[in-house]
Amino acid sequence: MTLILQRALYQLLLWLTLPWIPLRLLLRGVRERGYWRHVSERFGWMGTLPGHPVWIHAVSVGEARAAAPLVAKFLAQSPAPPLLITCMTPAGRATLEQLFGEHVTVRYLPYDFAGAMAFFLRQAQPRLGIIMETELWPNLVRASQRAGVKLFLVNARLSARSARGYRKLAALARATLSGFEAVAAQTQADARRLLDLGARSVSVSGNLKFDVDPPATAQELGRMFRQRIGPRPVWLAASTREGEERLVLEAFAHTAPAEALLVLVPRHPQRFDGVAVLARSSGLSLQRRSGGEAVRASTRVWLGDSLGEMFAYYQAADCALIGGSLLPYGGQNLIEACAVGCPVILGPHTENFKQAAEDAIAQGAAVRVANAESWIGEAARLMRDEVARQRMGEAGKAFTAAHKGAAGRVWALLGGATPP
Repeated sequence: MTLILQRALYQLLLWLTLPWIPLRLLLRGVRERGYWRHVSERFGWMGTLPGHPVWIHAVSVGEARAAAPLVAKFLAQSPAPPLLITCMTPAGRATLEQLFGEHVTVRYLPYDFAGAMAFFLRQAQPRLGIIMETELWPNLVRASQRAGVKLFLVNARLSARSARGYRKLAALARATLSGFEAVAAQTQADARRLLDLGARSVSVSGNLKFDVDPPATAQELGRMFRQRIGPRPVWLAASTREGEERLVLEAFAHTAPAEALLVLVPRHPQRFDGVAVLARSSGLSLQRRSGGEAVRASTRVWLGDSLGEMFAYYQAADCALIGGSLLPYGGQNLIEACAVGCPVILGPHTENFKQAAEDAIAQGAAVRVANAESWIGEAARLMRDEVARQRMGEAGKAFTAAHKGAAGRVWALLGGATPP
């Protein structure tokens, strides 16, 4: 199929989805009210938006956090250029506002309709655009080329499965990837797949998430959490996804030692209430972090219903099961746990952090289990073996320290990031 036909098919599919977008926002807003706010931005109307020579797109929470080292470099310039950061989710927007406050402008990026993208770029007037990870939107790239915006794809990753999907529209994928001035891939495998699809000037920079340092307040907050909990063993289930909480709670209720406390932190805030109901229905006594109270000795589950405190949860935990890895979600970020010396337990599904997971296991910072029942056994073993916990924690810190430097390599790729 030629590029013209693939572009036409893509545009047709976009227009077919248009009538369903308001319904999708309405339904998602029932669970997360943020989807009901700033709706006009999703179609290109940005409100008051003076020109921003530097624009970064970070689709959601993980990408927002990964962008922090680059944002810090921009803000350290004198004078610092006005920064616009776009995202697609309310949780991502809240994270950006929490991380950077009034130092940056935050908006939703429009859906990838050609007119909406062109209108957005006319308002923002960026000269340098940085797309985090792998947001390959054909109309965004084409509109940026027409507007004279130099685009860079950084911290890029592309799984073998995703690459197979892009090959179904190979001409469109090639035209989109070739629209980037340069690509900074996380690993050699990512670089090869991106080159095969048509990217140009691809280099390997490493993973920016290794350069994200724990906030100065995390250690203090982690100590406060431990004071609220007391001397009990703390088993953290971090950034869990839908379906995983039930598996974790059932395994914990049936076989975990009575003295262990499960700290359960769902990935998405709109699910906090539902997970609380699920925990109580499993017969486990529950408290919520938002209650601000000391954790009672009778409490078995402490629900982490807060945003932006993951480093503190890791700081307070004796070991951490990384969410998204028990079920086939691809796994969440294990690097934050390693950075503060928290022993890591991974399920079988870590495709999103494939190289990092394999390296962490090889260096003794993490172990892999097959299911929730195996997690209980591994966590219980670590609870009995303080030396093993300390050894894993030190290995995690060494692992993250050895992989730092991606931000400097990306900065050099951007040419010092002075907008053209």
